[in-house]
Parts: sequence; structure tokens; C-alpha cells
Amino acid sequence: MTLTALAVLGRGLVDPATPLLRADDLGVLRGDGIFETMHVRSGKPWLLDEHLARMARSARRMELALPPEEQLRELAEVACSAADPAIENTLRLVCTRGPEGADTVTCFAGIAPVTQASVTPRTRGVSVNTISLGFTAGARGDAPWLLGGVKSLSYAVNMASQRWALSQGVDDVLWLSADGFVLEAPTSTLVWRSGDRLLTVPVDATGILPGTTARHLLDRSFELDLAAGEEMITAAALTAASGAWLLSSVRGIAEIRSLDGVALPASPDTARIRSLLGF
Repeated sequence: MTLTALAVLGRGLVDPATPLLRADDLGVLRGDGIFETMHVRSGKPWLLDEHLARMARSARRMELALPPEEQLRELAEVACSAADPAIENTLRLVCTRGPEGADTVTCFAGIAPVTQASVTPRTRGVSVNTISLGFTAGARGDAPWLLGGVKSLSYAVNMASQRWALSQGVDDVLWLSADGFVLEAPTSTLVWRSGDRLLTVPVDATGILPGTTARHLLDRSFELDLAAGEEMITAAALTAASGAWLLSSVRGIAEIRSLDGVALPASPDTARIRSLLGF
């Protein structure tokens, strides 16, 4: 993303082209850090409280000493104050472990316009293939070193998965556990409809990242006259759902229109969910 505004902890707004990271910053050397990406609406970060809470959980799992929440909140708000309120923007809040041997994190927040690549799937939907993540569904719950549920800067596998998807002529992938259950997408959360229920994959049982947008939707599912729940599901069962979507903070909602080459019918719930979420 091309930054239009940048705020640095302790420095406030700076030129977006300002160099920030030392060559020995552990965020660069090892991907040792965490981040949150938020949708910015009318100059305000959407679901800021939820994103800061998830960042704090990630930091505890990483044993990373975050600045106080009020400082992170102020940093996000300062960055958003420089955003053009007339357009959709995205805010990325980043904290690395800092330079090797130092005892302070590197923390900054960047603003960029939401790209057309994020907007188009809201109405066009996405084609998706499934690929193996290599772990059983319950493996990460018993292996904290695998950092299940942590939004870390180590996104090489996520990006490689999406590049593979494009090389196969599809838009995205869903990761499968080694024992055959659907988990999540590299940058989004799976939600599907079964009967009168709106469902997602259980976080604690699988170690997937808890999606803030998906959680917001499920907490308001009663407004769609649907009940919310969590279940495990296979790819074959997902093709029989009466609607399936990938949810994320910036893209919002993207209906899955095909899965492993099997066409899925368009769901009348897509427009209702998009309206409820404000996309």
C-alpha cells in the first residue's frame, strides 16, 4: 500500500517517506513483531477497541512489551487525523521488537487508501481453492510456539499462499488442516450459513486468528434473524452451505463463488451482510 500519512510513537505525524527501521530491527530480520489493519471510516478507525484487544493478546503470546494501550490508541487516532475523510482508508498499526539488544519496541501507524482490489470482491465475490496448512486442526492449541491466533509480522506463508492462488487462476485460498477441516484464509476469516445459523470455525480449538470483522458480524447476527455459532467443517460440506464468505477488516465481505472449481450459488444474504457491516 502507498502511505498517505504516517505517525510514529513519540514523534507524531511525520513525512510518509521518512525512514523508520534500523537494519538490525528484529521486525525486519526475523518478522518479530505484530500488527493490526483497520478500516478507516470518516477519519476514524473502525472497531479500534477490538483491534487493540487482539493486539494485546498477540503481544502476550509473543512476550512482546507493548506500549500502554492509551498510547497506541492515540497513535492510531493521530494517523487517522491526516486521512482524507472523503475516501475509504486503511490503517496499519505495527509494533516490532525493535533493534537487536534494545529494550524498546518500534511502533508506527500508516494510512493508505483502500485499493480497488479490496473493493471489487465485495460485489463480485471470489474464487477459492483449498490447500493444506500441514497441521492437524488441534495442533496449535498444544504448541504455543506455533503462534496460533497471533497476528505476527511473519506473513511470508500467507503471502506465498495468495501468490499460489493467483498462479492457479483463483482469487484466494482456504487453509485445510492435515485432518481435513477448513481453517481460515491467509488474510480473512471464513463464515458460512447453515439453516438459520451463521457459523465460523472455533478459534480455541484450532488456533486460527480470531477475526474482528467476523466476530462483529456474529455478535449482530440476530439483526439478520440468524443465530450465531462455531463449528468444524470440511470443504465438501462447505459446498453445501447456503452461503459462504471471507471476512476481513478492509475488504469487508467477499462471497465465495467457487470452491475447488465447484460453483457455489449466489446468496441473497450477501447484500444484507454487507449493509450490516457498513461496506
